[in-house]
Amino acid sequence: MATELEEKVDVNWDDLTFSATPTKSIYLTTCKEDGQWKPGELIPYGDISISPAAGVLNYGQGLFEGMKAYRTSKGNIGIFRPSENAKRVNSGCRRLCMPEIPEELFWDAIRLVVKDNEEYIPPIGKGALYLRPLVFGSGPVLGVKPAPEYTFLIYVSPVGPYFKGAMSGIHLKVVENFHRAPQYGTGGVKAIGNYAGGMYPARLVKTEEFSEVVYLDAREEKYIEEVGAANFFLIKGDVLASPELDGSILPGIIRKSILHLAGTEFGYKVEERKVHVDEIFEGDEAFCSGTAAVITPIISMTYRDRKMIYCDGEVGKKTMELYDGLMQLLLEQRDDPYGWLETI
Repeated sequence: MATELEEKVDVNWDDLTFSATPTKSIYLTTCKEDGQWKPGELIPYGDISISPAAGVLNYGQGLFEGMKAYRTSKGNIGIFRPSENAKRVNSGCRRLCMPEIPEELFWDAIRLVVKDNEEYIPPIGKGALYLRPLVFGSGPVLGVKPAPEYTFLIYVSPVGPYFKGAMSGIHLKVVENFHRAPQYGTGGVKAIGNYAGGMYPARLVKTEEFSEVVYLDAREEKYIEEVGAANFFLIKGDVLASPELDGSILPGIIRKSILHLAGTEFGYKVEERKVHVDEIFEGDEAFCSGTAAVITPIISMTYRDRKMIYCDGEVGKKTMELYDGLMQLLLEQRDDPYGWLETI
């Protein structure tokens, strides 16, 4: 049953996709290049004005985050490990020469915009409220250098699964002629420029009925890096392996949490290391993770002329155990000994 708050908005909770839905408000504040961020304000959801010479438009000086707010079984609004997002934002700000955001200001902004858009949080089991914090050079600049002013904003949208039929599993194709990010570049931060380049290879594989691409490392083209914009995991026996963070892979917060749960609660031998592409043909199960995708089972992976099928009609048991363990924390359906879930 929808709550009175949820009934106030014109959203079909049973038909949510991962797409943008206009909501009530966004959070907005600005900061000079050498200044300090000040608490922002809520403004009505809608277009914002920006200089045609803005650093973000001309040189891609900007980053984003992805977070979710859930309704929990205890009647709270839960947000998973927001301090990790705040740390990752500031890591990216340092890398892109933007002023860092105080963690307290970041968390206050999240609470403010979520509370103001509370009616857009789906009922339990129907999805989540996706939060999109953005930090970018909004001041005008001509010449490759940091912008003189920056904007921090957060907009929100109710969303369903990132992949269509996500928990039924997805089919992936390993590509060799495209790469997500080189080592020592900006692959380790959520820079906006990391994502446009992936649209074309994703479009190509989708014409072949694959859900997404799998990228190999740019140096040797031997090792698995990411699944589109998600982290990769391979299970073989009691070993859970995920590509190591070597500067070209995004340090996913869900990834970090899965590795911890797998080792402490589920008895896996956890390995963060280079995962050779040939290993995909030796695994028992595989899945990908991210804030948007959470955990998505992989049905099959195709590399050159070989295809590995992990499950056919029934998602892998171990993948589902990890998914259930994580979602129970997100929805307050069990005790949280790690203090990961912040409630509003």
